[in-house]
Amino acid sequence: MESTSPGTADGAMAGAAETTRIAARIVDVLILAPSEDGTADGPLASTFPARWRVLALRRAAHTRCTGAWEIVHGRIEAGERPAEAARREVFEETGFTVDRLYSLSVNPFYLSVTDTVQLAVVYAAVLDRQDIAVRLSEEHDAARWLTAEDAQQILAWPREHEAVRHAMWLLRSGDAGAVEDVLLTASPPPRASAPAPVPAPPVAAPDSSR
Repeated sequence: MESTSPGTADGAMAGAAETTRIAARIVDVLILAPSEDGTADGPLASTFPARWRVLALRRAAHTRCTGAWEIVHGRIEAGERPAEAARREVFEETGFTVDRLYSLSVNPFYLSVTDTVQLAVVYAAVLDRQDIAVRLSEEHDAARWLTAEDAQQILAWPREHEAVRHAMWLLRSGDAGAVEDVLLTASPPPRASAPAPVPAPPVAAPDSSR
């Protein structure tokens, strides 16, 4: 049997401490709205019904990836669950309140700056209405509603193309059909309001007879 010196064990532990980390801290959200005319051209038209329009956002100057088109993307804040972060990011970047939120997938990508493999939890956010005027944040300077095919032509990241394909397939009938109960994310319950302060008991006046 070979013996292991304390120095070797310490070195192995130090090496383990320096291993690239894995963290689920990101949400990607594909925003969908009903198509106006239900028609589409191109290869995807024969595969997916033209039921949905896809929102693409262009990165503003002085931000990362300036000029790139993307879907809603952001960090999961401390204390948030991924679905809560998805709804918040949609509101902050577009002004929309999500009507239905579907879980699509989880995509890994590597961030060299932090030496971290990030896991992006991917959602489709459905707007069940025709009022789809976008209120842009400072992160983006333009927005476009596109067919699924056109979105895949301009979105910068391959994982976003995959999100479009997943959403078009899963929601091709308007909802997720037989897997609706698994993929539809329930709206978060309303936050409990703070209880009303309990009034202090009255203080009896001092007994002057003593």
